[in-house]
Amino acid sequence: MTDAETLARKVQDGELRLYELEDHADAETAAAARRQLLAEEVGADLETVGEYAFDAADAEPNIENMVGAAQIPMGVVGPLPVDGGAAEGEHYLPLATTEGALLASVNRGVSTIRHAGGATARVLKSGMTRAPVFKVDDVAEAGEVSAWVREHVAELADAAEATTSHGELQDVTPYVVGDSVFLRFSYDTKDAMGMNMATIATEAACDVIEAETPADLVALSGNLCSDKKPAAINAVEGRGRTVSADVLIPHEQVEERLDTTTAAIAEANTRKNLVGSAKAGALGFNAHAANVVAAAFLALGQDAAQVVEGSNTITTVDAREEGLYASVTLASLEVGTVGGGTSLPTQSEALDVLGYGGGGDPAGSNADALAEVIAAGVLAGELSLLAALSSRHLSSAHAELGR
Repeated sequence: MTDAETLARKVQDGELRLYELEDHADAETAAAARRQLLAEEVGADLETVGEYAFDAADAEPNIENMVGAAQIPMGVVGPLPVDGGAAEGEHYLPLATTEGALLASVNRGVSTIRHAGGATARVLKSGMTRAPVFKVDDVAEAGEVSAWVREHVAELADAAEATTSHGELQDVTPYVVGDSVFLRFSYDTKDAMGMNMATIATEAACDVIEAETPADLVALSGNLCSDKKPAAINAVEGRGRTVSADVLIPHEQVEERLDTTTAAIAEANTRKNLVGSAKAGALGFNAHAANVVAAAFLALGQDAAQVVEGSNTITTVDAREEGLYASVTLASLEVGTVGGGTSLPTQSEALDVLGYGGGGDPAGSNADALAEVIAAGVLAGELSLLAALSSRHLSSAHAELGR
């Protein structure tokens, strides 16, 4: 095997490229060679980047040109009681972030929910989407292709499902724009987030469509999916898991634990989250759902870029006779408990804290439970921030914690 210094020198001399190092050495040595190369060429000290707890070879499915690992502080909030369709009992939710005061705020919301008897959560819809775009000659052909697809979903399902032992095609919806035909495929991907699964399955179905219709495939993703981009279709139709969580908090607990009133929180939610978001043209009508979603995604091995869709959340607050009713609905939370970053040691351990790592029984139940707990965590974060805003304690809380 070639040592790191020799590999680095060969890259500098143009004999090897960065991505070729694993062909000449083990993954650990290749990563060390890249760190040495960077240290020499840009003067960076990568000693800490090179200190990580997992085997570099285990990370090869998740990264290319590896140099080390980015370490993000991880904390935990809880216990958070969740009465879910899949999640039951009390949970500690790991969150990874560099934003000071975030976990303290979320934990205040968690404590309030716990003393109110816990949150209720349900996955309302599940389906990972991929939407290829085809070209046709004219709208007549577009109509022909759309009609054929509607009549042959079972045939497309056979082709798609032949590529996977887990995914199931749920539906195919055509959308026509002139001589472009978009087909939005939706899959039940069980406990996997399922983006790769849906992509591979859809490619097989596209072969059938091209063989049986006049349509020519232009791109396997036509952005109507819509992956990792703000999109109203995900807010309306959902993507991944659509999940809601709610809680009813007695008025006296609102005052004791959140240092404000039900009426003040309700007004802040209406004027900030609803009216303010509408005026801004926002897709998400919430206070900071992305904060909890992002921190959970980083801790639990989810695709961080899908925070774009995962934070597509509507928060509602109602002043009822018996207390403050609050809910969050996350339209497109894309999570999984198998595959992707969930197999990395740190993230796997964090999933074990929740108790939902790996495949569930029945299939899909672990990912459903994960979605429900994250939704309850988002609810806790929304309650705490709305309380801080309505009591005018937001800046003082950050100042007190030195952030």
